[in-house]
This record gives sequence, structure tokens and C-alpha cells, in this order.
Amino acid sequence: QVQLVESGGGLVQAGGSLRLSCASSERTFSRYAIGWFRQAPGKEREFVAAISWNGGNTYYADSVKGRFTLSRENAKKTVYLQMNSLKSEDTAVYYCAAKRGAVPVDFGSTHYDYWGQGTWVTVPS
Repeated sequence: QVQLVESGGGLVQAGGSLRLSCASSERTFSRYAIGWFRQAPGKEREFVAAISWNGGNTYYADSVKGRFTLSRENAKKTVYLQMNSLKSEDTAVYYCAAKRGAVPVDFGSTHYDYWGQGTWVTVPS
């Protein structure tokens, strides 16, 4: 069982920045692709970004491209989601998820086996 813990969420004004972290104690963490998803109140969960096991490839939803940056430090078993130029529409619970091997080609959430508990990001309008 891979445990994931998100942190770094909070309240930030529009145009501001936050950095979310996804930490694990899993010994084989470096073998997992990590995805970030978010779910706003009353909406379905949506893909935000994903990073390959070695950090060599990153993928972003169009809505966050150019504003969000994903990175990872396997030695620290942590993935970071740097979020800049935040907008009110970024308000949601953000989840990280892990799957062994490659990032799924369709970025779908159903491919991920392990999920964190989520962290709130609130950007008032």
C-alpha cells in the first residue's frame, strides 16, 4: 500500500502562488508516475498534471499550462506542484495519485492505484 500525503494548500488571492507537495514513505516511490487531480464543489474530478517516474516527462491540462509546474525529488520521495497566477477557477480540493510505471496516455484517474487525502486550495473571486 502506497501512502501519499498532500500539503501546502490554503487561501491565496488571485494572481498569487502556492506550492503543493505530495510526499510518500514508499521505498519504491521512484517507480511510480504521479498525477495531480482536482475537484471543485459540485464538479467532477479533473486532471491537472502528471509526471513520469524519473521526472523526465510532464503533462498539463490546458487550463493550467504555463501557470503550473510539476517536479519531483525521488531522493525525498516527494512531488511538487508549483502553482502561479492562481485564478478563482483553480479553487478545488487537489489530490495526488500514484501508479506504477508510465503516465497513462489518456491521463485518466481510473489508472491510478493510490490516492492522497487531498488538500484545499481556495482563490477568492
